Amino acid sequence: MPVAAPAADELTALRSGAALVDRSEQGRLALTGTDAAAALNTVVTNEIETLTDGDGCLAACCTAKGKMLGLLRIVRSGEELLIDTDRCSLQAVFDAIRHGLVGYDAELHKRTLETKLFSLLGPSAREVSDAASLGADEDNNIRSEIAGISVTLIATDRGVDVLCAAAAGDKVEAALLAAGATVAGEALAELARIESGRPRYGVDLDDSVIPQEGGLNERAVSFTKGCYIGQETIARLHHRGRVNRRLCRLTLPDEATVGSVLSTTERTVGTLTSAALSAEEGAIGLALVRREAAVGSLLTVGDGPLEARITASATGE
Repeated sequence: MPVAAPAADELTALRSGAALVDRSEQGRLALTGTDAAAALNTVVTNEIETLTDGDGCLAACCTAKGKMLGLLRIVRSGEELLIDTDRCSLQAVFDAIRHGLVGYDAELHKRTLETKLFSLLGPSAREVSDAASLGADEDNNIRSEIAGISVTLIATDRGVDVLCAAAAGDKVEAALLAAGATVAGEALAELARIESGRPRYGVDLDDSVIPQEGGLNERAVSFTKGCYIGQETIARLHHRGRVNRRLCRLTLPDEATVGSVLSTTERTVGTLTSAALSAEEGAIGLALVRREAAVGSLLTVGDGPLEARITASATGE
């Protein structure tokens, strides 16, 4: 099926206003207890113990061989560590964290059904969410109120995420719409994600991928912290220098379909995993592509004659 385009009003909101996307399908957890940060630090790839209230980070949860079980956003809000991840990886992440709590004063809580998560995307996102005091860096967060309801506001690369109790979700959504947001769907959220070059677990990444292949080392991996699951493999590959494949951003023919094989004249080099239709650029996508296909290369899509071009690599190669 050809790539779907977001509605015109949604795209206008993304470019010049604030688009509101309900992302409550994401999996959400919370970790509490005096040893919560220390326990989580032994499981995930990034540094957790240095997070103070209002801080956050991206991290991967991996197997002992460094293969990804999930991609996590972790933010400290008061005494809690809030964790969200793609729904498809929630159980594996939950099991890995729970196993890592043995011997620590820490308790893991499921929050997916208890909370709602909204993403505001666009230049007016902070104005709509009244988040002017939110830090400029991604994954900074503040506890605030919307329509008298307690919320957590989390900075993102394209706007603000709003986390609230599930019972208050309708009221928070109505307040955000009244403040000027435009309801948008998954097609717009995917466009914003692909434009930013952000991989999604279960779509672009799976349990065959190590963080470096997804271009995640700089944002989601600490090479100075203590031991964590998968550290030996991840560190060894980092110091070796290069992996055989890496996440790339591509321009595509409008007819391209997710799942299409990508090839050079010599061999298959990847599979198209994400695609979206931009009014400005046309069809764009993401794929894990073998290193021999350099930025600027033309790739055959499927059996041809359609062609895609690599426009950027997450590793800079």
